[in-house]
Amino acid sequence: MSTGFVLTGILLTNLNNYPMNIFIHGLGAIGWTFAGYINNDRALMVNFGIQIPLFLLGFAKVII
Repeated sequence: MSTGFVLTGILLTNLNNYPMNIFIHGLGAIGWTFAGYINNDRALMVNFGIQIPLFLLGFAKVII
């Protein structure tokens, strides 16, 4: 499911569909970070965990 969100977010980025791309991709990043936490997989947590603050910056830009 998270893979679908990430891939859809990438597609929306390529189609220049902002801000929907950051919301969808952000959901995927949160899902994969949670999966990494559950499975104690540091690579997943680092890869997707670092993306979450970047998406939060995008969310803030949309709100402000």
